[in-house]
Amino acid sequence: MQSQNRGPLLITNFKAIIVLLIFIVFVSFVLIRTPSFQSTYLLKSFGESSVEPEIAFKNNKPTFLEFYAEWCEVCKEMAPKVSDLKDEYAKDINFVFLNVDNPKWDNYIRKFNVNGIPQVNLFDRKGNLISTFIGKQEEITIRNSIDQLDSEAESHREIINAEFSVIKENKNYEVTPRSHG
Repeated sequence: MQSQNRGPLLITNFKAIIVLLIFIVFVSFVLIRTPSFQSTYLLKSFGESSVEPEIAFKNNKPTFLEFYAEWCEVCKEMAPKVSDLKDEYAKDINFVFLNVDNPKWDNYIRKFNVNGIPQVNLFDRKGNLISTFIGKQEEITIRNSIDQLDSEAESHREIINAEFSVIKENKNYEVTPRSHG
């Protein structure tokens, strides 16, 4: 008698599992399409596809250097604009992306006085710093500066927008007596 009751129960459970899987796939698809997720993905891909700074400053091409963090909301907001610039100028300009949370880049963070992010530094072919942009910038502002990189170098200019993220002190790499268990 119990085996007769099991058949409908198994079919009901199977249907519930199918509905749950469809729901999970749908939610995953919606999350992937959200701008925040896409921007975070773009920031990660920037770091992975970045030209090494040592190479960028020696290969006789202008350089776009951005300091960013994956938690930075302004960096996420600017990521699609920066991606468009990268797609357009990748053949002519080095694109270097340095995550401020990576201790590997501390010397560059200090060298270029990075106190807020995103910070974009533009360099001419000889490695001279031409422009510094701190905070949220319009794409056209950066684009115009990129277009002028090949012209005669002008004195360094700095453009700061009030919308930027202050760099958080990174304690992930700090060694304390308790950090070793």
